[in-house]
Amino acid sequence: MSNPQANNPLHGKTLEHIVKSLVDYYGWDGLGWRVEIRCFTHDPSLKSSLKFLRKTPWARKKVEDLYLFTFRQD
Repeated sequence: MSNPQANNPLHGKTLEHIVKSLVDYYGWDGLGWRVEIRCFTHDPSLKSSLKFLRKTPWARKKVEDLYLFTFRQD
């Protein structure tokens, strides 16, 4: 039986890890500029961002796509 997660580059990465990595790389200002959502631009915090992203699939997708783009393996 094949592993359904074998081709998923986000397998094993938590949302918290993804957001922390992006904040470390871009900072809150840079992240808010690249993904224009309020939780990154107005009084950002990891806790509030995770809460919003877990409830909002379209925003989570944008953050995951930015993570994949930023940390892509060539």
